[in-house]
Formats: sequence, C-alpha cells, structure tokens
Amino acid sequence: MSIKYSENKKTFSLNTASATYQLKIGNLGYVKHLYYGDTICDEDMAYLIRRYDRGFSGNPYDSLKERTFSLDAQPQEFTTQQQGDFRINSIEVRNADGSFSFNGRYLSHRIYQGAFTLNGLPTAFATENDTVDTLELVLEDAVSKVQVTLLYSVFEEAEIIMRAARVHNAGDKMIHLERIMSFNIDFLNGKDMDLISLPGRYGQERQVERQPMTHHVHRIRSGRGISSHQQNPFVALAGRTTNEDYGTCYGFALMYSGSFTAEAELDQYDQLRLVMGINDSMFNYPVAPGEDFDTPAVLMTYSHQGLTGMSHNYHKFYRTNLNKSKFVRDVRRPVLINTWEAAFFTFDDVKLVEIARAARDMGVEMMVMDDGWYGKRDDDNSGLGDWYVNENKIKCGLTELVRQINDLGMKFGIWFEPEMVSEDSDLYRAHPDWVMEIPGRHAVRSRNQLVLDVGRKEVQDYLIERVNSILDSANIYYVKWDINRAITDLWSNALPGDRQGEVSHRYVLGLYRILDGIVKTHPDIMFEGCAGGGGRFDTAMLTYFTQYWSSDNTKPLDNLKLHYGSSFLYPVCSMGAHVSEASPMVPFETKAAIAMCGTFGYELDATHMKKKEIRACKKMSDLYHKYYDLNFFGDYYRLSDPFEPVNLVAWESVAEDKSEALVTVITVGLTVNGPQEYIKLKGLDPDRMYRMDYDGRELVLSGSALMNGGIPIPREVPDFTSFIYHLRAVK
Repeated sequence: MSIKYSENKKTFSLNTASATYQLKIGNLGYVKHLYYGDTICDEDMAYLIRRYDRGFSGNPYDSLKERTFSLDAQPQEFTTQQQGDFRINSIEVRNADGSFSFNGRYLSHRIYQGAFTLNGLPTAFATENDTVDTLELVLEDAVSKVQVTLLYSVFEEAEIIMRAARVHNAGDKMIHLERIMSFNIDFLNGKDMDLISLPGRYGQERQVERQPMTHHVHRIRSGRGISSHQQNPFVALAGRTTNEDYGTCYGFALMYSGSFTAEAELDQYDQLRLVMGINDSMFNYPVAPGEDFDTPAVLMTYSHQGLTGMSHNYHKFYRTNLNKSKFVRDVRRPVLINTWEAAFFTFDDVKLVEIARAARDMGVEMMVMDDGWYGKRDDDNSGLGDWYVNENKIKCGLTELVRQINDLGMKFGIWFEPEMVSEDSDLYRAHPDWVMEIPGRHAVRSRNQLVLDVGRKEVQDYLIERVNSILDSANIYYVKWDINRAITDLWSNALPGDRQGEVSHRYVLGLYRILDGIVKTHPDIMFEGCAGGGGRFDTAMLTYFTQYWSSDNTKPLDNLKLHYGSSFLYPVCSMGAHVSEASPMVPFETKAAIAMCGTFGYELDATHMKKKEIRACKKMSDLYHKYYDLNFFGDYYRLSDPFEPVNLVAWESVAEDKSEALVTVITVGLTVNGPQEYIKLKGLDPDRMYRMDYDGRELVLSGSALMNGGIPIPREVPDFTSFIYHLRAVK
C-alpha cells in the first residue's frame, strides 16, 4: 500500500515513488501536517514541531490552560474557523444560529484501493498500470455536526497526489458555506521559497512570474467565471535556488474551470500556508441536513529535480490519467486547416470545398468549418444559440458538404459556441429568461453576446440535444468548442434571491454535465477546447478535450513565451498551435518549427497561396508526422528561457528510452560579430553515441559531449532562422 497508518504514532504516510507526504492526529484531535518531500523511512516527523508560549495566540479551551498549544502556530492539514488561527483559512461556515465557527477534529478514517471520484466534478483516473490508494479522513465539529472529509488519492508511480474536500452536514439544521478550499498545506519554513504562477492576458496567456515569498498574503485569482486568460489555476512553490534541473519544487494544479483562488501566506513565524479552491467572492452555498458539497480536486506533485522534474510528472500524468479519448494516445491527430482567417463569416459550401481542395496539397488532412454556419449568422451580432444549419450558406446541406470534403480524402471538423447567445436569435426571443441578467439592470455585453444560465437543467438539456443532433447528422470527426467572453451578471431566474451565491459554481457544474452528455457520448469525435484562445485552458478541461487552443495570437515569436509557460504543466500534445500568415518577416519553416511545439495546423487561406508556399507547407506537414511520437510523448526539456535576454530559444524532446531526441532552436537576437552560441542538451544517455545531421554533414557524438559541450549554432543566418536537429542513438 502506498498509504500507511501507524496506530502507535497516529501518523499517515502517503508515499509516491520518490516522495513522502505525512500527517498526524495530534493534540486534542487536531490533524497536523508534518512533512512533504523526499522519501523518508517509517519516522514520525512530529519531532520537527516545537511548541512555545506565543503571545496573543489563543489556546483551545480544552487545552487545560496549556499556553504553548495554539493553532495560530501549528501546521494543520485543514484549518479551523474561529479557533485562534488568524492565518488564511480553508473554510468559512455560517451556522444556523448565525455564528461563524468550525472546530474540526479527527473523527474517523478509511484507506482503500483506487482513486476517489467527486459528485459532478472531474477527477483523474487510475489506469491498469497504476498503483493507487485513497485515504478518507473525517473531521467533525462536535457542536454543529459539520463534517469535512479530506480526500487523498496517491498515484504512486506517477508522483501525483490528488486531493479534495467533501463537506457533509450531519446536523439537523441548514448551514451555508461562504468559503471552502480544496486543500490546505502548511510548511514549517517558507521564507526561502518562491511562488511561481502563470499570469497573462488575451493573446499573451500563461506567461511566467516568479516572486519571493514575503510576509503578505499572495493571492492569485480569477473572478471571471472561467479560469481565464489573466490567471491559470496552477501555482508552484520552489526553493529560492531551484532551477530547471536542481532543487525542490511543489506543483499544485486545480481541476476547475470557473472562478478560483490560490492564496499563499508567509506568517509571523516564517511558516508558509497555501490554500486553493473556488473563489469565495459572491459565493454562498447552502448545505441542508444530510447533504454533501464536494470541492474541485487538486493535483499535487513534488520534485527534487527542479522545475523540469515537476513538469515531467505532470506531462506523463496528463497523457495517461486525465482523458480516456482514443485521440490522446492511440489515434494520430490529423493536420488541420481552420477556415476562420480564410473566410471569417463570408463563405458558402462552394468556398469551403475550394479551401479543402487547395489545402489538400499542403498535407492538410482535415478542414474545420468555423463560426458562421448556423442560424442567421453573418456577423457577431446575431444567430448565436440557434444551432441549426444555415442552408442559405450551406446550400447542399451539412451531410452532403461533409461527404464532398470526405471525397477529397479529408476529414471534417466544426465549430460551436454553445454557452452564449445573441439577442438577435430565435433562442433568445423564445427564452429571454435563460440569460444571466440581474433584474432591473441591463446585462453587460461582450463580443455582442450574452451568457446563458448553464446552471439550469433545461438549458443544459437544450444544448445537449441541439449539439448532438448536429454531430449525429453527418460524418463529423472534430469539434472546436469555444467560449468568447467572461461571465458577468451572475443571476439565475431559476433560483430565489437568497440563493444567488450558488450561480457561479452551478454554471461550472452545468457545463461539466453538458460535456458529459456530448463529449463522453461521442468517443469517435476529437474535441478541442477554446476560450477566445487560451482563456479556459485548465486541467479540468483536459479531462474532456483532447487538446486546447493555446491562444488566438498566432504570432510565432509570441508563442515562444506562451509555449514555454504552458509547458510548466501542460504537455505538447495538449497545446493547440498553428501556422498562420501573421508575422510575415518570420520564415514559414520557423513558424512550423514553433507550431510543432503543439498540435500543429494552419490558419490561412489556402486558395491564395503560391505553389512554392504550398510545397513548403507540405514539407512541414510531413515533418509533423515524422516526429509525431517523439514530439507528443517524449520527455520535454526547456533549454532556454525566452523571458530572459537570450539570442536563442530552444527546447528538446527525448524518447523515454533515450534512443532519440528532437532539438528545436530559434534565433531571436543574434548580433553582428557576436560570440559563438551553444545549446547544451538534456536527458540523453551520457554513455551512448548519437548520430545527427549538422551543417550539411553527419556528426556522431556522445550524450555526455552533447549535454556538457552542446551544439554550436551557426551564426551567419537571417533573423528568426530555425534549426531542427534529430538525434538517434548508434546501435
């Protein structure tokens, strides 16, 4: 078992292949967090916790006037409320008598095989190759009978611990949750830790910020109803000297697609607390007697091999334990072309067939029909929500159009944006009450559209029926699921005024039910997520979508930073990336090299391309297939940091058995008559010899030479030149 309980010591030790997470039933039944780090023997790490009389720190009443025991200075596994701990907390309960109090103490526990699941929320799953055990540890408030079950599933070989919390009202009166985090973790000493996050904005998602912990509350949040372009529901804590290859690093990825918060506090004694979960702004959730409330799951990982070790843990896990679609590993994903930048809203069936026919010579295997094919949709002012084929545009009908595309030897994909509605639409005219709009106030428009109240079952049922009817009407191979605005005007006409604090979370639960009813019922369709680009690119979405559109910004040099930040936890095979006509000064070959750090495709008008450009694209498409397995499933290494003033940006994928590697280098700032630049490789077998083509000749070098000496990059080249080096081990 990967989870061991010592009845003697009252300790729980959760062991992955190279790490230990330990907690303990401590004084007065409070559960203490003891340790998370490199594997330890069967020790009780409670010896690390020292107790002192801390001035102005309260003591539990039943501590019998023991002034050295205060929750304000104790590392806890899940916090109490109003029990003398003044740090950021995990839970805020408003009891039936109006009081705010939760005094959770150990009640019971059980350990079993397999991973936990949650009601209405996605979780990771165990494969047949995984050893997974789960601990359920119940805390109870003796007065209110509110129980919190702490859930831990240990994926031993994967180095992942999945956590969540379940609130159960075992009392006889209604309670209200005004804050409930998915987890709490306390570190005894955090003053030498840095907080790493992935902030951004539309078109510049998942940039990287690293800041030292200071004696403040550091809060990373989205209040936009979606996980957002501005923040990603992921943080890491790293030692001050931790780099890509060395040092301790902890990753925390929240499996949630709505408004979230992550808060880290370095307290007065240099202890560090981190909590993460649903954003508590405008959140108030009633839990009736006998009912449960489940929090989203968090995927935690620990690495003593720096940021790269953390990333590898996430990449491997995301490729195997999030999404059961055959398109994740078993079926090669086709090279696609999207019609948006070629036609926008102005197209018909004839134009689409022309695009497909021209793109076929580029090595494109699938055409995706984007926005504008349904309802009365000639611009972004109308039609959204009317999921019926517009036969004024698709004159031959969708079934026949797909057949014509298939006859060209190409697959067919289609775009949807189900969660939004236009005011000029049949759906809005029939059901204006389905829209989120606060009574007596005008709703905020964004991209000229309003938000459907997806938390309502009748809205969910409508969308499931309408989208499925389209998908079942033709041989559709791929769906792009978009959402092009943040969520405002939180209000549901289906709930009374005193329950509007449920709306934001109910929206997310409703979305997951819709996806269960569409994505999970169409295993032969490949689904890609999109939110105005990467505005809802999160771990929960990857349980439904094989891949996610990384950004609407297709400028290749911008994508160097975007892919770098995304790679901290998301694997290459999850990141949608295309070649477009943006940045004409960048060669097509370089655009393709950057797009291959993703799922690869095209965003351009194939009917206007020159023969030379079409041949170049065909070569790029062939290259994508040639290195598909290595690129998608190899161990990914960041060889340089594009946020630093560098002349080269480089990355590498290495086969799991170290038999081959693919190295990509982009020149971004070579100066005239400057020094020679080298790229040192990583992850190779130092004792094996590798063969590579270099500057028109074949070189055979040892792994140790390539990792310690590196590859000298030619200097006298045009700006934004790309180099792709394929290395194969000599047998």
